[in-house]
Amino acid sequence: MTWQPFYVGDGLPRDVDLGDPPPWRSFPRQPLHRQFQPPPGLVEAVNASLVLRRPLLVTGPAGSGKSTVIEQVAAELKLGAPLRWHITSRSTLTEALYRYDALGRIHAQRLSGPESDDIAPFLRLGPLGTALLPAEHPRALLIDEIDKSDLDLPSDLLDVLERGEYEIPELARYTRDVVEIRHWGSDERSPVERGRVQCDSFPFIVLTSNGERDFPAAFLRRCIRFTIPTPTVEALRHVVEAHLGAGLDPQHAHSVDRLIKRYVESVAEGQSLAVDQLLNAVHLLTGDTGLSGADRQEVLDLVLRELSRA
Repeated sequence: MTWQPFYVGDGLPRDVDLGDPPPWRSFPRQPLHRQFQPPPGLVEAVNASLVLRRPLLVTGPAGSGKSTVIEQVAAELKLGAPLRWHITSRSTLTEALYRYDALGRIHAQRLSGPESDDIAPFLRLGPLGTALLPAEHPRALLIDEIDKSDLDLPSDLLDVLERGEYEIPELARYTRDVVEIRHWGSDERSPVERGRVQCDSFPFIVLTSNGERDFPAAFLRRCIRFTIPTPTVEALRHVVEAHLGAGLDPQHAHSVDRLIKRYVESVAEGQSLAVDQLLNAVHLLTGDTGLSGADRQEVLDLVLRELSRA
């Protein structure tokens, strides 16, 4: 590959101007609620979830925009910045509700004595725990990649999602009836009385899944379910225009269209590709990169490499 606009490989220091990044790779990260293009049926699924006060389970391949759904809904309905719980195989329901630094509290008691004990600095609500606080308007909560969880976590969530309440045992046993506890992701605090938290406005919850596992029927029946459809050429044109429309030169329109069709054909053949790979390819194709001929094809093949291959 001979495309070398910045890095040459000779080890000699040089000043370079990398130019502007793609809009979706600008930092601090900007919300993409204006650019997100909901696929057919998603608007209806979101509204059903809102009316029924049920979580929305969105299933689709990586990079299909599942986690962006909540940004758009939260922005349109003025629900505030979404809370986020990113799931791993070690995630537990307790950590989603609250975090307790028991060792820190013991250390503080040894330094200052048990008579000055204050539990509040050692407790913080988790993302789900914060979303379930009493509030005038519902909060928005993203539970991302629920299929990455331990097998028991979806079942553990059932009671909390059904009842909209939970207990913090450390506060239920504490000497003071009311304790001000920090929210997730901020310094804001809310009073918790005798360790009980009960929501009065059920949060808007989006759970995302890559479709890598099955869930218990008891869990599924408590969710509104939506599967991201296979993207069409027309739908992807709208996505590209929403993200790069202002920066697209008309002279690139034909090349971009061919790239979109290639992407759709590859997905139809069973290849695993993400929409953000297509956006990356379009950015390289239409930007001031100096790509041409064989160099361009090699770089595009690199960016559009199938996700199932290392």
